[in-house]
Amino acid sequence: MANSQAPFRLRLAAALGAGLLALAFAQPAAAQSCENDIGALQQKRQTQITEINKSTQDGKLDPVAACPRLRNLAATENEMLGYMQKNQNWCNIPDDVIGSVKDGQAKTASVAKQACTIAAQIRKQQQQQATGGGAPGFGAPPAPRLPAGPL
Repeated sequence: MANSQAPFRLRLAAALGAGLLALAFAQPAAAQSCENDIGALQQKRQTQITEINKSTQDGKLDPVAACPRLRNLAATENEMLGYMQKNQNWCNIPDDVIGSVKDGQAKTASVAKQACTIAAQIRKQQQQQATGGGAPGFGAPPAPRLPAGPL
């Protein structure tokens, strides 16, 4: 990590000049703070992804189990995006990184919405089956038809 910060410090010191050298000494603390904060959010995100991956069976998600986990993941990614946008200048975060995080958060939110919609449908079908109502094929079978006319 020290190697990745060294070019940053050199560019910063050259850009600031001798008159603003004090700012160059404050910047590594900001970079460290940003790195810690974003690192903690990234770790939280990765833990949620790991939990989602553990709940898959044969490469497929169970929408009922995945819905709340995907919502939590989308919320964490939204929190990370908000932090990055708010601290973009302070943390020296490039626009393309913000754009990538924004795109990823939008995709996660979309998948969460789809999973939760399917989960709601599954719960509704299960509820109809439990009460014996619903359309044919769900719940109790329809009564058999009696023959009409003389036997």
